[in-house]
Amino acid sequence: MNASHPAFTAGSRVLHWTMAAMVFAVLFIGAGMAATVSPRYPVLVSLHKPLGIAILVLVVIRFLNRLMHPPPPLPRDLPAWQQLAAKGSHYVLYALMFLMPLIGWAMLSAAPYPVVLFGSLRLPPIMPHSAPLYALLRPAHAYLAYLFFATLLAHLGAALFHGLIRRDGVLQSMVSPRSEEVRDGT
Repeated sequence: MNASHPAFTAGSRVLHWTMAAMVFAVLFIGAGMAATVSPRYPVLVSLHKPLGIAILVLVVIRFLNRLMHPPPPLPRDLPAWQQLAAKGSHYVLYALMFLMPLIGWAMLSAAPYPVVLFGSLRLPPIMPHSAPLYALLRPAHAYLAYLFFATLLAHLGAALFHGLIRRDGVLQSMVSPRSEEVRDGT
């Protein structure tokens, strides 16, 4: 039996894949920053900050795009717990894409370190200078990064499950510009 699954809009797909690359980059750069005491540290920081702020701007655009262009529905035969997990993980991903840059910006403001985007373009501080606040925000940023990695891995695993095991069109809807014919296994 064949069924078709509607695809995400072109704008949604572009935002998704652009942000996916940026999020993976910023997380791996952040991990490199945390693990290094080398001369490369300033270069990593100079990449991490503007990428984080770009993600913050794009997640707002992506959220508005999602309101205007809701995602295709999940397959009706998907178990309720998987539908709940899918929706919940998307809420967590959106929250982290929004909160992580804000917490990083707040942490640097409390430090006080400038948030330099490029050249002389700096963002204003969003928190007062405060060593105790910095001491709270720094580990929060790090622990949320671990949660972000875990949630992204779960998201990737679910996408592969839909694409390789279920073959229900869910992965294809984010990969292909058109609805694809999908086999249900018979």
